[in-house]
Amino acid sequence: MQYRSPLATKSMATRSPMLAPPPGQITINPDQIHLVATKLPLVLPKHCRRRRLLLALACVPHGANDEGPNKSKPELQSLLEESLDDVVARDALPKPLSSNLPTSSVSDGSRLRVAFQGVRGAYSESAAQKAYPNCEAVPCDQFDTAFEAVERWLVERAVLPIENSLGGSIHRNYDLLLRHKLHIVGEVKYAVRHCLLANHGVKVEDLKRVLSHPQALAQCEHTLTKLGLVREAVDDTAGAAKHVALNKLQDTGAVASAVAARIYGLNILAEDIQDDCDNVTRFLMLAREPIIPGTDRLFKTTIVFSLEEGPGVLFKALAVFALRQINLTKIESRPLRKQPLRGSDDGNAGSPTYFDYLFYVDFEASMADQNAQNALRHLKEFATFLRVLGSYPVDTSMI
Repeated sequence: MQYRSPLATKSMATRSPMLAPPPGQITINPDQIHLVATKLPLVLPKHCRRRRLLLALACVPHGANDEGPNKSKPELQSLLEESLDDVVARDALPKPLSSNLPTSSVSDGSRLRVAFQGVRGAYSESAAQKAYPNCEAVPCDQFDTAFEAVERWLVERAVLPIENSLGGSIHRNYDLLLRHKLHIVGEVKYAVRHCLLANHGVKVEDLKRVLSHPQALAQCEHTLTKLGLVREAVDDTAGAAKHVALNKLQDTGAVASAVAARIYGLNILAEDIQDDCDNVTRFLMLAREPIIPGTDRLFKTTIVFSLEEGPGVLFKALAVFALRQINLTKIESRPLRKQPLRGSDDGNAGSPTYFDYLFYVDFEASMADQNAQNALRHLKEFATFLRVLGSYPVDTSMI
């Protein structure tokens, strides 16, 4: 069978008439295809180009020869050169990511687009590059923006902080995990090393104030107090470095990373100015599709659930893991926003009012493990709400 261009002229369509279609079959007039195709822009997204190719091949008359004025059309030549196997594969539904796929092979050569919160030089960008080497890190101004970028297919992944060893949990991202339908596909731990940055020619004694994220300022409190610097909070560490550099401030420094110093051309006045050297931030790797959990390595599972009010209810919820020797690594409570308050069931006017909470729990087990499945099945018997946010490999490295 030979394929004929959908851009065939009326004369050629006349020389090669199509047989009458069977009853019920949808047909498209080649003349109409010609009119539509010639009005489309020459530069189309790849998925549109492939669908046009399939439509063209489905509507070509049988027995048409290869001669004609449309043979030289460059767009058609380009479309026909694409492999049909490639078209079918790329238009297929996305496959779940495999936990057995090495991180480097996911990103190498494909330039995976990974969203992070902040500007260039942020610690989140370094964490994204650790999670996905060779990735194209995409800055987002807010955490919400990073979640939405993944959901809208603007990026493939997001790497966002969830807790810090000194500052505790990032509550905003816990709330966003529940609001959005993304899946946790991994975690990455990043050691934070703060530096005092300033423009070239500026000395420590010239500084009067310092800019940075509130947590970074708190983590360097002793050092900054000794230097007698006034602390001013901004949205992120790299943003502070960028502000100092762009405005060529001579009396203001920034607490940020050495990477930010290199990007914005600042001088490092002091390194490792954090009060505690064990300053580690844990980031979550988020995707639209979950990975397939395995049992070949140490896995962690994150869930969120809610409970009825009553004595010992939380104890019963946690006991489902203890009874099966499953180790809990973190528990976090957050207000149930749509129903933050709950009255007593007895209906008395003087009865107490309770705060309603969601509980986020991390435990060391894979959802491929029958023991973990039994624990969640047990928990579901009395939980009013239960959702698995992700089951993913544990990050055992540290930089």
